[in-house]
Amino acid sequence: MTLEVRPRTLKRAKISALGIYVPPRVLTNADLEKMVDTSDEWITARTGIRERHIAADGVATSDLAAEAARACLAERGIGADDVEVIIVATVTPDMLFPSTACLVQDKIGAHHAWGFDLGAACSGFVYALQVGVKLVESGAHSKVLVIGADKMSSIMDYTDRATCILFGDGAGAVLIEPCEDGEVGMMDYEHEIDGSGGPALCMPAGGSLHPSSIATIEAKMHYVHQEGQVVYKFAVRKMAETTETLLARNGLTGKDLGCFVPHQANQRIIQSTADRLGLSPEQVIINIDRYGNTVAATVPLALHTAREEGHLKRGYLVLLASVGAGFTVGASLLRWEMD
Repeated sequence: MTLEVRPRTLKRAKISALGIYVPPRVLTNADLEKMVDTSDEWITARTGIRERHIAADGVATSDLAAEAARACLAERGIGADDVEVIIVATVTPDMLFPSTACLVQDKIGAHHAWGFDLGAACSGFVYALQVGVKLVESGAHSKVLVIGADKMSSIMDYTDRATCILFGDGAGAVLIEPCEDGEVGMMDYEHEIDGSGGPALCMPAGGSLHPSSIATIEAKMHYVHQEGQVVYKFAVRKMAETTETLLARNGLTGKDLGCFVPHQANQRIIQSTADRLGLSPEQVIINIDRYGNTVAATVPLALHTAREEGHLKRGYLVLLASVGAGFTVGASLLRWEMD
């Protein structure tokens, strides 16, 4: 007897809810002037950042993620027990194991969910989003919670003026569900990595190569290390190339977009990409001035800003883009299906 296996018809997937969380404490450029040799004018001119949110001692990435998850589920009007999968994009897990997803699952009471962490630095949310989308498209799951969360203040050297001015703490979560009839949702993506750029942006110690020791602590190897110009040049080039490739493959140009939601690392990188795509200021979402670089949280935070400011409406074509440590590069194209 021959068993006939029919191919499974792929479903379409969409973002059905969004929630964010940032800790209440704000660290301004004026505050940083008292800590390191820098100035508000210098920081603002080179990065576009004016302030960032910093989590209190004892508050972990899982706490930020859980708050964003609760906000997301509340918007959708469902309970945590309805969630089937939790994917947490982060480079600042509470600990190496268990995963942050496990900790979030317990904190929000998602008793029927499985999950895992995804580490892709600033591209983490965009990567995790696609994983969640594919789980729904395959028919394996119908409610996937995707969270981008980082407590960058926990790995920041506040005597290093080149890095401490850049980063903040925060979290954002989206729910991925199947589309209703007539909805488009997620359309396409373009991802790549270039591991040769790894040394230019990394946290050198704490893993199997350089386990924690007195020597690694004294050498400040548990903080973020960055070669600024190397990262900047790569980000400017790849964010533009990746978004152009994705739009061209779908027969689109920048003029077709309702809004462009980029990773918030540097305002000059964002503007360079916007110029390449021929975007108007109204199409480009920038909130780096309020949050700084929150790594995996920047894109969902920017989606929230876009919606809050009236730049994200049902039916809009939305382009997400990111470049991060690794190097990682990602872009996603979707139709926004929420009011």
